[in-house]
Amino acid sequence: MMDIDFTPYFKKYEELLIVVDSVFDRVKAEYPECVTCGIGCSDCCHALFDLTLIEALYINHHLEKSFEGQKRERLIEKANRADRDIYKLKRNAYKELESGRSEDDILTDMARERVRCPLLNEEEKCDLYKHRPITCRFYGIPTAIGGKGHTCGISGFVQGQPYPTVSLDTIHRRLYDMSDELVKGIGSRHLKMAELLVPLSMAMITTYNEVYLGLADET
Repeated sequence: MMDIDFTPYFKKYEELLIVVDSVFDRVKAEYPECVTCGIGCSDCCHALFDLTLIEALYINHHLEKSFEGQKRERLIEKANRADRDIYKLKRNAYKELESGRSEDDILTDMARERVRCPLLNEEEKCDLYKHRPITCRFYGIPTAIGGKGHTCGISGFVQGQPYPTVSLDTIHRRLYDMSDELVKGIGSRHLKMAELLVPLSMAMITTYNEVYLGLADET
């Protein structure tokens, strides 16, 4: 990653992480029999989801900061494999959409797809757990996006019953706002970059340099 001080933006993001973790802990304390998350459970580590720009930069930053040498090379190799698998799934989904299949049906099928996260190690633990994305932190408790509720398939929450539910639309709006503030703050020419969504695998393998971030021309 290039030599830009992302500290102010990461600080705001980490403040949101504290809120997210406190919400999860509160629901877990209220419904301990329903929240079945525990060490060695990696169900959420096979789910497909995308990251906003602020999250992607945060993951990339801590990957570079935490790993080097062969360990980092192995992680990048795993990320490349996962990224190819995700690309194929998304390409097939796009073809189905073009052929006239409903978006809801496609999204339902995509939600069933499983791709092993490149940060999941041989012990079924996250190699970057302290800095894991928000989607990972909420997995296991009821959430809603676009008016549709979701929860972990192996949790104890019963469909149709009323539970405290996190609005991911609200969280995503805050993440987009943080990304927009970052893009404008660093003086990028790519203002639309704030709307960028990428898989975690791509965040790991991307080189976020001056050219990518819209601060310099390609030479």
